[in-house]
Amino acid sequence: MLVGAIEAGGTKFVCAIGDKENQVIERVSFPTTTPEETLAHVFAFFDKYEVEAIGIGSFGPIEVNEASGKYGYILSTPKLAWKNFDFIGAMKARYHVPMGWTTDVNAAALGESIFGAAKGLTNMLYLTVGTGVGGGAIVDGRILEGIGHPEMGHLLVKPHEHDHYAGFCPYHGNCLEGMAAGPSIDGRLGVAGKDVDPDNAVWDYIAYYLGQAIVAYTVILRPERIVLGGGVMKVPGLLNKVKRSFETLLGDYVPVPASDSYLVLPGLEDDAGITGALILANQQL
Repeated sequence: MLVGAIEAGGTKFVCAIGDKENQVIERVSFPTTTPEETLAHVFAFFDKYEVEAIGIGSFGPIEVNEASGKYGYILSTPKLAWKNFDFIGAMKARYHVPMGWTTDVNAAALGESIFGAAKGLTNMLYLTVGTGVGGGAIVDGRILEGIGHPEMGHLLVKPHEHDHYAGFCPYHGNCLEGMAAGPSIDGRLGVAGKDVDPDNAVWDYIAYYLGQAIVAYTVILRPERIVLGGGVMKVPGLLNKVKRSFETLLGDYVPVPASDSYLVLPGLEDDAGITGALILANQQL
């Protein structure tokens, strides 16, 4: 039995074929361009196999409410060619199999909860900090969704007293994404984060904003563990700064595990999303 998986990111797509044990048999990746060009690559890959289900974790916002007439659509996105695109409709027109559909960060959360840094836990949160900020939660072993999916990156944060940056989010300015995602570093300093010294004060600002958000996620969802992924979190020393910020801002208000086991990097590294999409495919069966 074979299943298919898609991690549809804003920068690149990853497609994989896996088995019932969620092991990757073959995978490819290619840039995210227009829907027509990108799906041509998707179809060329999957057409070589007979899959019984497909799991898709997509950049968003997306429509996850099955009662909606736009279920399976990518909604309002800065990638204008994909705005209001019927992703599931295009896939089902080609492949007549069950399909799982969620956000890319929800898929990553699922992967980390089954095979990664939160393996064995039934309540966890995955936060990615990269070109954007997104979060997904697993509650009682299931992906958390309501009338839509969480948009954890758009939590409003209090500016650091020494940070005069207004934020790059066109909707909210100083939300977590606008203040802590990769483009905010270039916006402040004029250089990409990978070229900024780990001792630069900008990382203290980033840690402060992430600490605020993690306090909010903690008191609202009370997860057993929070996994912090994405390119920004690979900066040396940043995780420790985030832990200190979180501990200071929480102020021992509620009991949480020791920060070294509560705030961790991904166990699956960059494979959390595609692994979660495979799990989602197998769950359809």
